Order: sequence, then C-alpha cells, then structure tokens
Amino acid sequence: MTVLEVLQSTTAYFKKREVESPRLNAEHLLAHSLGRKRIELYMEFERALLESELAPLRDLVRRRGQGEPLQHLLGTVEFCGHIFLCDRRALVPRPETEELVELLIAEFGALLSAGRLLDVGTGSGVIALSLAAKFPEAEVHAVDLFHDALALAGENAARIGVSERLRLVQSDLLTDVEGVFDLIVANLPYVPEADRPTLSREVNHDPASALFGGEKGDEIIRHLINVAPLHLKPGGMLALEIGIGQADALAAFLVGKDYHDIIARQDFAGVTRFLLARYG
Repeated sequence: MTVLEVLQSTTAYFKKREVESPRLNAEHLLAHSLGRKRIELYMEFERALLESELAPLRDLVRRRGQGEPLQHLLGTVEFCGHIFLCDRRALVPRPETEELVELLIAEFGALLSAGRLLDVGTGSGVIALSLAAKFPEAEVHAVDLFHDALALAGENAARIGVSERLRLVQSDLLTDVEGVFDLIVANLPYVPEADRPTLSREVNHDPASALFGGEKGDEIIRHLINVAPLHLKPGGMLALEIGIGQADALAAFLVGKDYHDIIARQDFAGVTRFLLARYG
C-alpha cells in the first residue's frame, strides 16, 4: 500500500470507530510510526510502504480505535509552543488550559515577570513550565498529590530546560507548601461524579484522580479557595480553571471568602471557564 492508501484506509477505519478528526489522527500516527513530520507525508503519497513500516502502525491504529488518546500514543503533546511528554501519569492537557496560560501571560505579565508563582495540581507540569519558560526571572513552584505526576513534570522540566528554576513538592493542595506567592494557579479536578458514565473513551484514559472533584465537582476547588489566602501576598491572585456551570456559585463563594476584583472569562467555546480573584 502507498502512503496515500494507508491514510485513506486508516481514516475510514477511524470514522467507523467514531474517532474525532479521523484524517488528522491518521496523519499523526503514520508520521509518528515513520519518524516523519506530518507535512512530509504529502511529499510521499505515492511511496509504497514496507511491511516493516506497516506493522507498528497497525498496533497504534488499533489502540486509537479503542479510544486510547492520540497524545498517549504519540507520547507527546504541544502546549503553548512547547512539546511536552504525555502519558497515563497525568491528565492530557486540554486547549482550555492553554487558554488560561495565554490569558495570564497577556494580561498579568507585569505581576508574573519576576514574581513567585505556584501551580497547584500540576500534573504533567504544563502550566508551571510554560510560565517558567515565558518569565525567566520568576520563581516557579509546582505541587501535586501524586508522585508519578511529579516525576512526569520533572521530566518535562528537563526537556524544556527549566529544571533549575522549578521547585516540585508533593503536597495535598497547600498542606506542605511554604511561603507566599504573587500567583496561585490551578486546574484541579472539577468533573462531578455523576458525569462519569457520560465521559468519552479518551477522557476515561486519564487518571480518575485528575478528573473527578466530588459529588458536585467543585469541592476540591472550594477547598483551595479556603486555604489559598494563607499563601497569597497582599493583592496576590488566585487563577482557576473550572467546569461548565460552576462559575456563578464559585464567584459567590469567592466573595464570601473576602476575595475581590473577581474576573470571569470564557473559553473559545463560550463557556465561562476561568475565574481570577485577588485577596488582601
């Protein structure tokens, strides 16, 4: 089979398996298995593939058709212009989280450029590491409850060359955190337990501990809102990624906990996805 024929047959298979963006997935997996860039496939449409080239692709295609995330199969994900390692140890970074980082960089760069920054529930480290790469004078800390996630974040820090400027700590939220910060940012679990049966096959490959935030979904976020003031400098900012339909209740909760200058922002899909607030 030629490169083009493989792409066509794989795309058709993915359509039957209800894989989102089937052609794009086929291109990514074929390029990955051949050690090529996607754009290079277009220069080789008529090239016949050897059996030795097809064998590893078949396994990847089968696993993708069963719902394994594309990012797990590729082993990497692009986020804010960097390529990060991605596997079962942490949540696959979402475009919404990338929007949060871009929002912080665009609108609060002066606060962050030489500040003390803390990423809570860092997972693969993409938020903390993107901020560390953007603001080389900032002091960046990241915490996670799980050792495996912290190990992945450490590998990613080495990958983009910021290991010496990132402090990783194993902690249940802020339990083992010391000091105060100009920014505490968090993409914590926010999916209600009742939504578990409705999640896609791909999402169910993520660690459950990174997805489900309790019966209502926002319990862990509320706990962070409660404890964050002890670790925020006067006027320091708390930035949160939240779930669908949680914005109004969480904004009211922030007001009740004496936060001020509360900002709610939508993601590109029009969902109110981000809450930012100051304290003190």
